Amino acid sequence: MSRGRWSLRLLTGCLALSLGSGYVASAAPAPSGQPATARPAGAAEPFCYSEPSNPQADVSDLRAAFNASNWMRTLQAMYQRRWPSGEKLAIAQAKDKYWDQFVNKRSFEGFAESMMVAIHEETHMWDLDPSRTKWDVSIAAWINGSQQATQVPVHGGFPRKEILPLIKDRLTASMDNTYLRDATQGTYRLQGVLAEQNAGLTGLPAVTVVHEYIKGVGASNARDIAATNLRYLLLYLRVAKTKHPEYWARIKAEPKLRELVLTQFLRTAYWLEKSAPYTGVVGGPDADKITATNYAPENIAILEEFTGRTVRKDAQKHCTAD
Repeated sequence: MSRGRWSLRLLTGCLALSLGSGYVASAAPAPSGQPATARPAGAAEPFCYSEPSNPQADVSDLRAAFNASNWMRTLQAMYQRRWPSGEKLAIAQAKDKYWDQFVNKRSFEGFAESMMVAIHEETHMWDLDPSRTKWDVSIAAWINGSQQATQVPVHGGFPRKEILPLIKDRLTASMDNTYLRDATQGTYRLQGVLAEQNAGLTGLPAVTVVHEYIKGVGASNARDIAATNLRYLLLYLRVAKTKHPEYWARIKAEPKLRELVLTQFLRTAYWLEKSAPYTGVVGGPDADKITATNYAPENIAILEEFTGRTVRKDAQKHCTAD
């Protein structure tokens, strides 16, 4: 799909790391409410992904005052207290004319539930802005409020539908049908894999931090989406190595891309852990099953070979081991 047609597709479906300066997440998790620190990419010490959040912050006043005309002020204030990255993304995208199509303004509960889709789609809008992304050449990714990836080379790639033979279960069947088997979506290359992975991952904290206000099912697959898109990324790397060795060598030689992949892996682990207590509201039981497959030896091996880093498989999955 062309750049121009991608934005149109976003409106009809649900679709933070400054890699430009070569930085990754902090050597230790930052306390809630504190900004994460950065370390040079060349440093060898272990590090962990973290970002500020405070799901217990009181927003009862915002709920009481919520109405259809103050939803953007409410959104920014809500995330200022609970997830500052969400506030900063909302500020960055405040003038986007498509917000209205993603936000439920009928009640505060509906509003909170709609944030999975709204933040997901506005992440797409930021990432895929033509000023930041050159289709199938280089990409951008909003990671968190203080870290965004820019000008990350992707060098085209191969259709993402080529990963289908590696999926042996039905845990991700509904998403497989949409993103891999669809006649158009299945042809998207590495740019499509990374764009969907980033937007899905940003949608997860958007609802995790307001979980107690979600009364419907509109955010009930947020954890599943994050786990599935990480699956797609890992499988894409495996197919690249085995079926497209020249392409594999080319992307493996890109430091920004290697760091983005590592950060997204650790970031997924971080938010899956943070959201785990709210399974049933922001995810189903299959999310943890998908995650278990992502930690299969062959998937961890390709991640570690591509990034050159060893990741932890214990309770600190959002950290590297070296």
